[in-house]
Amino acid sequence: ILSIEDKLLGPHSISEEYVTETKLFKGGSGTGTNFSGIRAAGERLSGGGASSGLMSFLKGLDRNAGAIKSGGTTRRAAKMVCLDIDHPEIETFILWKAREEDKARALVKMGYDADIDGEAYQTVSGQNSNNSVRLSNEFMRKVAGLDEEPEATLTLRGRIDRSVDRDVRVDHLWRIFNESAWKCADPAPQFDDTFNEWHTCPAGEDGQTGA
Repeated sequence: ILSIEDKLLGPHSISEEYVTETKLFKGGSGTGTNFSGIRAAGERLSGGGASSGLMSFLKGLDRNAGAIKSGGTTRRAAKMVCLDIDHPEIETFILWKAREEDKARALVKMGYDADIDGEAYQTVSGQNSNNSVRLSNEFMRKVAGLDEEPEATLTLRGRIDRSVDRDVRVDHLWRIFNESAWKCADPAPQFDDTFNEWHTCPAGEDGQTGA
């Protein structure tokens, strides 16, 4: 499990993610990272201008994983990517692999090799990771209440720049999540609030306390 911070250089930075993942893939291991802290496309940068966004980095890391055979053999690198449901780029993330596989299927129909390492899949992104969306209790309560409140919304929040905040309909997010999972088995759900509530050691102690 790798932690990543919203910075280009230094410890736990985006650039270090490339290096660390490469080392682990070379040794035959896999990685898992929650990228929810990375600012979205359009958020301001300290030096001026706007961020190219989370998805630009995820696509680069995906290409890097595809270039490194796990342990130097033929097996692909194993990679897990997580993103919170309220990230501003969540819609693009949810649809990422489904849309890319639509492209691959179109290429296969044109006669390109349909093997996972063939020409069709070599030309699309998102094929080297298993993606998960972290679904909060707040979101799931709104999903459960759609019959009573069909126009319920969720606020997508900029990581450092709240000017990119926007409200999206919960039924829209729920629909594209399920349709994408049906089409390509990604993304998967992670019920993060439930995980933490059910954790056997929520305060992080190493051992049990007692008399």
